[in-house]
Amino acid sequence: VPNSAMSPTYYEFSSEDLLKVHKDLWERDEEIVVTYHSHTATEAYPSRTDIARAEEPNSHYVIVSTRDGAEQQSYDGPVEFRSYRIVDGVVTEEEVKIVASYTDLDSSELGDN
Repeated sequence: VPNSAMSPTYYEFSSEDLLKVHKDLWERDEEIVVTYHSHTATEAYPSRTDIARAEEPNSHYVIVSTRDGAEQQSYDGPVEFRSYRIVDGVVTEEEVKIVASYTDLDSSELGDN
């Protein structure tokens, strides 16, 4: 969903875009399982706005921080990539495991979601 605020430090979805996404999900009998965005000036941790807008209790909220220039092709430092569950305002960080392929995971690592 595009950032209707068109801001590098604040995001907002238009009600039309959000309605379109939810209608499409409903028609396909699907649900949102990952919600991701970047933080351009801060660490990869949910902001107060992120927490207040976390309306999908089954979603994994993934945040990538580009604060140290990670969005530039010449950047070769570490990238801050973190995942959270946010339910009723409570933030719980999840382990992120980088794999070469989804098939590299065994069934015990797939979990329920």
